[in-house]
Amino acid sequence: MITLVLGGDVNIQGRATPATAFERLNPLLQGADLRFVNLEGAVDAPVAEALTAAAIDVVSCANDLSSVASLPVLDRAGIAHCGAGATPDAAHAPAVLDRSGETVAFLAYTALRSRGQSALPDFPGVAQAFATTAYQPDPRVAEIPGRPPLVRTAPVPEHLDRLVSDVRQAKASNDHVVVSMHWGLPGPELTEYQVTYGRAAIDAGADLVVGHGPHTIQAVEVHRGRPILYSLGNLVFDWPAMRGRHVDGLLAGCMFGAEPRLELIPVRRNADNECEPLAGEDASKVLRYFADVSALRSTKVSVHEGIASVSGLGVGA
Repeated sequence: MITLVLGGDVNIQGRATPATAFERLNPLLQGADLRFVNLEGAVDAPVAEALTAAAIDVVSCANDLSSVASLPVLDRAGIAHCGAGATPDAAHAPAVLDRSGETVAFLAYTALRSRGQSALPDFPGVAQAFATTAYQPDPRVAEIPGRPPLVRTAPVPEHLDRLVSDVRQAKASNDHVVVSMHWGLPGPELTEYQVTYGRAAIDAGADLVVGHGPHTIQAVEVHRGRPILYSLGNLVFDWPAMRGRHVDGLLAGCMFGAEPRLELIPVRRNADNECEPLAGEDASKVLRYFADVSALRSTKVSVHEGIASVSGLGVGA
């Protein structure tokens, strides 16, 4: 049995004491075998200090604010990373961690991109999971002119094929596979490509898909007995443009084993931009929203005393 704690988007900058960035979350981070977050932005020594102080074991670097130049800083700090590298093969290589004789492989991809960031032969960058966008006329546009078109998205075929191949290879060599996806749009609505990528990763053997990128909380879907967390929202996030915006997020606690479990605790950045766990009615309100949007994905989420529990894990896996 292995336990993981997973958080969403993390951006650390401008702190007088970086080592305290996760201080109010430490009670939730302690005790897990592995701790994972998506790391947005360049990594310098203070950022590495914040991550090591919180005992973060592994980070995704596959996102639209990633800097491959930061990878040596993570290496020196002993923090595993995935989703970026000096070549495509390096960007697609899993970060593998061993706990109690079991291995967990972490793979990471981004659908959100900045120009020149994708890993190309002899050029560093991030692992791609891009999508195409098309606009379909509303079926009633002839009778009601001006109705907005339907937005249709789909994975880039070669990117989907590579992701599926990566997951299968990782699963063949390891006990568990976690796939990190940086994707989506703010708000509760999922894009079609998110669902396609997420389910394909599970079908290929992933035990868990963890999403981030929209900076807002999105649904969890249980597919073939394994969870797709479409977005955990923000965690510790110091990017000035995000001050006072998208302040809610989730920490996910996942247990791999004969009886898998997934529980989520809401967190919020306060007026001082410090991330802390929620309690009472504030926690219940966030989790009821999470349960409602997850119900739209045919997934039952139970809320009790500030913790959300996901049903249906292991069934049909």
